[in-house]
Amino acid sequence: MNKIRAASLKVSAFLDAIFRKLLYLNSILIVFLLIAIFGTLFLSSMPSMKNFGIKFFIEKAWDPYFNKFGALPFIISTLLTSFLALLICVPFSLALSIFLGEYYTGGRMSAILRALIECMAGIPSVVYGFWGLLVLAPRIQIIEGWLGVEAYGVGIFTASVILAIMIIPYATSIGRDVISLVPIDLKEAAFSLGATRYEVVKKVILPYARSGIFAGFILSLGRALGETMAVTMVIGNSNFIPKSIFSPANTMASVIANEFTEATSDLYLSSLVHIGLWLFVITMIINIIGKFVINIIALKK
Repeated sequence: MNKIRAASLKVSAFLDAIFRKLLYLNSILIVFLLIAIFGTLFLSSMPSMKNFGIKFFIEKAWDPYFNKFGALPFIISTLLTSFLALLICVPFSLALSIFLGEYYTGGRMSAILRALIECMAGIPSVVYGFWGLLVLAPRIQIIEGWLGVEAYGVGIFTASVILAIMIIPYATSIGRDVISLVPIDLKEAAFSLGATRYEVVKKVILPYARSGIFAGFILSLGRALGETMAVTMVIGNSNFIPKSIFSPANTMASVIANEFTEATSDLYLSSLVHIGLWLFVITMIINIIGKFVINIIALKK
């Protein structure tokens, strides 16, 4: 009996060692994959880097016919679209986070809302793009007419609204989890001193969870920066610096999607890859910052 048990323990230890090695190998492969992606983009961007240098980021003109490639319009449009989407997203995601993390932590209502939020996160971006093009853009065109601006319908504002809807589930999920981690003792102490529910949320829950909520918004911003298909369908695809938030434009991701298959010269292709390289770097940095903040919060808990 002891021999059988000893043999079983040896087999378990052997399988455990294999499992640990497989996990270690998978971790190495992920790191290698990221390095390979960066290296491929960097090498393909070399002709553009050598030809334009720093001018690539400050040049306004994007004219493949004359081999003039400046990424400034796309950088400005990407920042405008992403930060405007984040600004629209903040009040809705914060309200949902408080509602699900503090007021309705369980029950049918909470389960339905969580299911709907998860469903929103899983909807393909092309579906959001179609909805934005067929439903949202005509209504924004009417609003633009009321405001007295050029009524394109499509543009930075339309793309920002679509992006805001797409990133709400990500910010809400992280915010809800962080709010639910607020110690009960702190809330009960505030209630015992006569604080109302609103005061507990304002003076106890939000100050305690603000770092985690901020990290959720940072990760959502990274998601917005890299979104391609939905933005491409509703932003208007104009290679000029936008004059207002209602103007048509192109983001770094949308110009790659629109023109990659049309790149007829090596310099043209290299310039598009160069944009992709910096989009990759910016997205990685933002995601690392967000994860870093979340890890700090986890250590404090």
